[in-house]
Amino acid sequence: MIVGICGSPRKQATEYVLREALKMLEKMGFKTQLFTVRGKNISFCQHCDYCLENKECTIKDDMYELYPLLKDSEGIVIATPVYNGGVSAQIKAVMDRCRALSAADQNFFRYKVGMAIAVGGDRMGGQELAIQQIITFYVLNGIISVSGGSFGANLGATFWSKDTFDGVKKDEEGFRSLRKTVKSFADFLKKF
Repeated sequence: MIVGICGSPRKQATEYVLREALKMLEKMGFKTQLFTVRGKNISFCQHCDYCLENKECTIKDDMYELYPLLKDSEGIVIATPVYNGGVSAQIKAVMDRCRALSAADQNFFRYKVGMAIAVGGDRMGGQELAIQQIITFYVLNGIISVSGGSFGANLGATFWSKDTFDGVKKDEEGFRSLRKTVKSFADFLKKF
């Protein structure tokens, strides 16, 4: 199963793009599951080390909906809107709260495959920086990060929304980067 995690608190461009990616993967024969932070109560990690001793997070909130999905996944797609040149606070909280999973089992994420999507209001609004944050999360947790490769999707899929929902739908270059990234991700999963 592929888990798509949407880091936008709004049902707008980022969720739309992630849903499109999941549709592409379903057409390739993969089972997918969407998890969105929208409307969820997800607190930030307090780095209290409770998880190191107790093998679970002390904060009982909506992350407990995501934890079992991640356990059953073979692939993870994280999509974020760009906030101040990086990931959204919501997706950062999700990534940080995954510490509890690694504390319980250091191999929890090992050999899962990950890809990243970033949607910014400007063409050069921080999409690659946001994707680098996601890739760093993947690397630190043993997740194999897959991009779309050279010539247009170097780190992952990037979109320019022009701060509108219609803007992202018309971003042909963004969809080209998405198709390349999804294809590489799917190819890797099939071979791996």
